[in-house]
Amino acid sequence: MFDLSKFSLQGKVAIVTGGSRGIGKAIALGYAKAGARVAVTSRKVADLEQTAAEIKAIGGEALVVQAHLGKMDEIQKMIDQVMAKFGRIDILVNNAGASPAMASVLDAEERLWDTIINLNMKGLYFTSQAAARIMKKQGGGKIINIASIDGHHPERQVSIYSVSKAGVRMISKAFAAELAPFNIQVNTIAPGAVSTKMMDSHWHELSAEEARKAKAETGKVIPIGRIGDPDDMVGAAIYFASAASDYATGTELVIDGAVLLAPLLNAPGVPI
Repeated sequence: MFDLSKFSLQGKVAIVTGGSRGIGKAIALGYAKAGARVAVTSRKVADLEQTAAEIKAIGGEALVVQAHLGKMDEIQKMIDQVMAKFGRIDILVNNAGASPAMASVLDAEERLWDTIINLNMKGLYFTSQAAARIMKKQGGGKIINIASIDGHHPERQVSIYSVSKAGVRMISKAFAAELAPFNIQVNTIAPGAVSTKMMDSHWHELSAEEARKAKAETGKVIPIGRIGDPDDMVGAAIYFASAASDYATGTELVIDGAVLLAPLLNAPGVPI
């Protein structure tokens, strides 16, 4: 009989990058509630301190680590700080990412490419590598990468972001294949539209009222009838971080309110 205690993260140490807001913050709080000690990282200390305060308010233990994971030296410093505090790393959530700045494929500049690819792919790859080296010595661990449905179907005006998230999906598979013998599971969560500051950046040129209306219209075209909430990602993140997912690696959970199915749902006479 299945034991629900397999979903517990009691005694585990988790790193959540980009843990100061949005999906990262929601996952960090969820992990703390599930029993993990949580290190949260980002570039802005004030926002991290707020996340840490909320974790402590629910009885959890948190470590704030300021780090820009697009810089190689800061990746190892972050890992070293977590090890100095907790002595182990059981879970890594690669959530930090550069926002999808708007530009057509004809107008995108090299600087935009370098900024997005450097953090979303290079930083994620080498953060995973550094954590995996620790996990291998410990006898196992969990790596969860936050991709996007844009990595499945490119969104207009954010081609570089879409390319980076497709790369995240492949990085997950590559790491999963090589790390499986070491009891390290690597999986991916691909969110659809989620109400975060990153999503709101799509409408930064609009007035507050126009942005509100545009956001409401977006919710209407999602088959489930609403934009997602960061908390909608937490259950999947806990599953992938826990013993319940020990036989799952190299896989992906798409959590998008059926957006990727929308063409089929709207096509008459197409059996689903």
